[in-house]
Amino acid sequence: MPAQLLTAHELHAKLATKELSCHELTESAFARIDAVEERVKSFVTLTREEAMAQAARVDEKIARGEPLRPLEGIPVALKDVLCTKGIRTTCSSKILYNFVPPYDATVVERLRAEGVVVIGKTNMDEFAMGSSTENSAFFPTRNPWNLDCVPGGSSGGSAAAVAAGEAVLSLGSDTGGSIRQPASFCGVVGMKPTYGRVSRYGLIAFASSLDQIGPFARDVTDCALMLNAICGHDSRDTTSLPHEVPDFTATLREGVKGMRIGVPKEFFGQGVTREVTAAVRTALDKLCELGAVAEEMSTPNAEYGLPVYYIIALAEASSNLARYDGVQYGFRHADESDVITMLSKTRAEGFGHEVKHRIMIGTYVLSSGFYDAYYLKAAQVRTLIKRDFDRAFERYDVLVTPTAPTVAFKLGEKSDDPLAMKRADVCTIPVNIAGLPGISMPCGFADGLPIGLQFIGKALDEATILRAAYAYEQATEWHRSRPGLSG
Repeated sequence: MPAQLLTAHELHAKLATKELSCHELTESAFARIDAVEERVKSFVTLTREEAMAQAARVDEKIARGEPLRPLEGIPVALKDVLCTKGIRTTCSSKILYNFVPPYDATVVERLRAEGVVVIGKTNMDEFAMGSSTENSAFFPTRNPWNLDCVPGGSSGGSAAAVAAGEAVLSLGSDTGGSIRQPASFCGVVGMKPTYGRVSRYGLIAFASSLDQIGPFARDVTDCALMLNAICGHDSRDTTSLPHEVPDFTATLREGVKGMRIGVPKEFFGQGVTREVTAAVRTALDKLCELGAVAEEMSTPNAEYGLPVYYIIALAEASSNLARYDGVQYGFRHADESDVITMLSKTRAEGFGHEVKHRIMIGTYVLSSGFYDAYYLKAAQVRTLIKRDFDRAFERYDVLVTPTAPTVAFKLGEKSDDPLAMKRADVCTIPVNIAGLPGISMPCGFADGLPIGLQFIGKALDEATILRAAYAYEQATEWHRSRPGLSG
């Protein structure tokens, strides 16, 4: 198998034994990008010069006989919502088309400290608002399994880059499913950690009480290695949790014998296709064969997740995006006849349709006379959803659901139906509302497209869902499948 299609832990072994140089590995990543990027469109910005310089530093370290860190020398892509010092960071928006941050996000600092090779910034739905990566101001990203289909969103570029072999690992952000849903659509592993487990410092905010950064990988082991690198308290993020971070690889092989699995029935309605249901049920049967005990249960308030999310998230977005006014940085409209005209024209032209639509809704639900009816009530129902999960985890170790109700849909198929587009995240949104960790991994195919299986865990218990996911992965072959993308 070509180097760029191997996992990070497989490549680590090859680098450590000098079977492969970091220069060769990085060159192979860019060769793959050159071969397929025109069709997939995963990247907004490539960082060849910086990547090759880092590869040279890793090779020098290998030549000196020094041991490598687990992720050292591995090609990694970053969602373009993460600030990178000296590298353009756009959020795939015209309003930030020329923004170059003077600092790195904490997760970027931590990955650089681990010695990874950053190869570029990936495309996304503008300001992470979307479920298909069709809302980018630059171009849509395509699904490597079928170029006529979407890769999911909003982190579609990061998921597609890993699936297409352009990057070994990548980072995304997840506000309502923006890591797990594209992981499902692209047939890779994607994880949203517990809210606060990973610092949000340097993550350009969409909805501050929901956003969380997490990894995309080809298998569960790589996902655990990435979490080891990026998790941990950060004093620069007031929502960062002070809890100690375990070695997430240490318990992967403990198996699922005796593990209690809850199967919330609400996650199998709401447009979930027969093919997705069948694949998830088959996966549950496999977990039971491995010694787990699964039973159907209920999280009754989860069905309100979608409206609660679109009130809370959009209210927070309205506040967070008020800072983009054309004054200090980013796009600025040429009409400067007065400040109000300049500001309004900058925002009208700088933001795309979906972002403006969400800002208006968010502003409305926060406005006088509507705050109690919408935002306050949504916050109260959010508490009810969290309590449902709290009760569930008194009895169960993990919950298992579909990641997305369908496989990837065609580009443009849902563009004129905003509600249908939003339903693509119906299985992932409740996890963000409750601040819980969740992971998606492949569990089958329908119409030649991957199906995602979601494990949900209690807060700060990423280790248990990783253990369950690893046990399922090792008992099946789905994670070994690669899209037949020539080049």
